[in-house]
Amino acid sequence: MTTSRTLPMTVPAQDLPARVRIHEVGARDGLQNEKAVVPTEVKAEFIHRLAASGLTTVEATSFVHPKWVPQLADAEDLFPRLADIEGVALPVLVPNERGLDRALALGARRIAVFGSATETFAARNLNRTVDESLAMFEPVVARAKADKVHVRGYLSMCFGDPWEGPVPVHQVVRVAKALMDLGCDELSLGDTIGVATPGHVQTLLAELNEEGVPTDTIGVHFHDTYGQALSNTLAALQHGVTTVDASAGGLGGCPYAKSATGNLATEDLVWMLEGLGIETGVDLDALTATSVWLAEQLGRPSPSRTVRALSVR
Repeated sequence: MTTSRTLPMTVPAQDLPARVRIHEVGARDGLQNEKAVVPTEVKAEFIHRLAASGLTTVEATSFVHPKWVPQLADAEDLFPRLADIEGVALPVLVPNERGLDRALALGARRIAVFGSATETFAARNLNRTVDESLAMFEPVVARAKADKVHVRGYLSMCFGDPWEGPVPVHQVVRVAKALMDLGCDELSLGDTIGVATPGHVQTLLAELNEEGVPTDTIGVHFHDTYGQALSNTLAALQHGVTTVDASAGGLGGCPYAKSATGNLATEDLVWMLEGLGIETGVDLDALTATSVWLAEQLGRPSPSRTVRALSVR
């Protein structure tokens, strides 16, 4: 692989953001779905490489009980290994107050809670109803905000649920608004099983705006199950969204929803954004090299089309 790329050619489109912040989730959302446990030192090296590629937000790990996500059971060991990373936000997922205690004890300053727009997934993922999960998050968010910790609210199953089917927009809006009313600083809309289409994306964003959730607090999190992740991202950008979740190399899925395939690959996203003239601050060649390296650690090729294309040049 060389570093003398001349493509993609930059051809800006009208009415798109000048810059997009990529919320990199590969080290948490990606690795939590691996069948084998990735060694802590490999995770730490992965995160350091992601940070060095120019990503400004790299979700590091999850302080969930090891019984539920054994792949991330090393959070207490991993997080201190990242202390030398400067100028990069390292948010962590916390499921409850116990998880918050563990994260704060290690100096985490950005956390995320993970809710569901549907009852079935809430029961399977959190063993609670939607409203019970919101009640569980309330003291977590309140304590974090009191300590001036940034809080992201993830909302899964925003576009479809493998058990319930289509999810009404008004249902998603209700839970999204409730998360924001708890005090979350930002909201990530998750297409957990990858069934969204562009019109659906723009309709949901418009409804959220009408209910008082501003676009600049919203991020989007698309899975590429049906090959729609980039088109859905473009629809969100056209609406004014400037935060996009992605996973290096296209890692990830969801351990509680078997039809959830890989996340939008960060490299595929950066390729599109470069072509549109949208700044990300990410060195695509360095990022691609990182995903090639990690694929070697995992013993299989990266599913990212851009990684595959660039790594054979």
